[in-house]
Amino acid sequence: MSDEEPEIEESPLSGIVTRDGVAVCVEIYRLGEGDRTWTLEVVDCEGASTVWDDRFATDEDAYAEFCRTLEVEGIRSFLEKQPGSTKH
Repeated sequence: MSDEEPEIEESPLSGIVTRDGVAVCVEIYRLGEGDRTWTLEVVDCEGASTVWDDRFATDEDAYAEFCRTLEVEGIRSFLEKQPGSTKH
């Protein structure tokens, strides 16, 4: 067994998104070897993260899901879980 960390490939679609005065970090990544699907994670300013259970065939699919959630639920849905809210 190797003690090395697996290489992670980050999508160029990753980055900071700001809306209504709230900023979140969109992280779209996959392991450099093996599984070729993409993971979608959104991190708020407090460091809390929302990670989708589903994997995505392309980084564009992952970003489209982020955009869909942003439009439907709003950017505050990615903030630290509030009573009555849902995380993905």
